[in-house]
Amino acid sequence: MGLNRLLECSKIFDTLTTTMKFCLILAVLRCCLTLVDAAPLQKQEMTRAVERATSLAKKILSDVPAAHQACVNTAGLALSSEAGHLEYFLSDLGIPAPPVLKSEDLSMDVSLSRIVAGLDLHRDLLQDIRERSSSTEELSLLLADITDLSAQVHQMQQLAQIPSTVSQKAAFPALSPRLSGDYQVQVAIHLSLQQLRSFTQDVFRSLRHIAASN
Repeated sequence: MGLNRLLECSKIFDTLTTTMKFCLILAVLRCCLTLVDAAPLQKQEMTRAVERATSLAKKILSDVPAAHQACVNTAGLALSSEAGHLEYFLSDLGIPAPPVLKSEDLSMDVSLSRIVAGLDLHRDLLQDIRERSSSTEELSLLLADITDLSAQVHQMQQLAQIPSTVSQKAAFPALSPRLSGDYQVQVAIHLSLQQLRSFTQDVFRSLRHIAASN
């Protein structure tokens, strides 16, 4: 009697063990299939995110001339003019330079972090100078574009599973108290928009490089 019961218990144990193994195999297969399905979807989402960011960068480049035309009317301060004769204003006013993006050897992690830092820098600059400008509508539209692009790049960091750290903003004193007259205000806007345009051109190229390697 005891032996029969022992044999029955052994059969039940074997059945349970087989069932557990089968369930474990099914769970592993389901997990693998989920990962396989998720990979193409994540790549598609990243492709769309890069396309949206590229479109926003193009929009900034197209909006910069309108903002410059609305805010700068001093002769000799054309957007396409060289900034050589105004270089001393860059140091005198303390306009900081954005992070370097021109190297294609940068990893996507570094590129996206520098893009965010540069966008935040120009947003702070233009927000400060806008307080002294008589034409704020175009600058406000441009600032909205910069904010949208920054948010889009943050989304790209999330999709790429890159830690989205708060950009380390350059510590520079506010410009507006040092702008003593209308000419200095226009020079500050002129130099900031020229720098923003150059930086955004680098952003556009960096995004295209990311798209090609994605």
